[in-house]
Amino acid sequence: MKKVVFIMSLLWLTPLCLIPVSSEAGTQQPPSAEFKRLLKQAIESDSEFEDKFDAKVWLLDMSKRLNKRAKHIPLKERMTLLKAVHKEAVRAKLDPQLVLSVIDIESGFDRFAVSRAGARGLMQIMPFWITEIGHNEDNLFDIETNLKYGCAILSIYIKKEKKQLSLALARYNGSLGRMKYPKKVLTSLRKHWLTGK
Repeated sequence: MKKVVFIMSLLWLTPLCLIPVSSEAGTQQPPSAEFKRLLKQAIESDSEFEDKFDAKVWLLDMSKRLNKRAKHIPLKERMTLLKAVHKEAVRAKLDPQLVLSVIDIESGFDRFAVSRAGARGLMQIMPFWITEIGHNEDNLFDIETNLKYGCAILSIYIKKEKKQLSLALARYNGSLGRMKYPKKVLTSLRKHWLTGK
């Protein structure tokens, strides 16, 4: 056990630029029984915006920012996407701008993106998740379905990592122990979704 702790300590001391990282979500592991239970519960619950005025302000602001990042998305689709991001992020108790940052890095806002490992959609969800919780009819290219899964998974990982966002993001990407992916997401958050550049 001491040897494992020592090795993990060395990993954290290694300079970030020397650590290789896969940009794919394909290294994610199948979930434990407890994780499956939590994910199924999150996927099957429903909620709406808590404050419609705040949501409208957020939608207008984020629409301008999204237009800079994904000019290929027409205004109507952009608003539909942002409304779904806001709804699913709030439901999962996540910052909606963090979710936008994850999407930015994972798929570049391409709802039909497929990674070499088979991860699908905006938040690059691995298809095994739908099988694991018994929702085989779910379509991961559907915007709301993809966001519902992605937000629920990220929220569970944040709780598992005791709100250490970098660790949760690395776990989400399947690159736990490497910080390249979390750094990309947090840089996107800071540069594009919090400041509006």
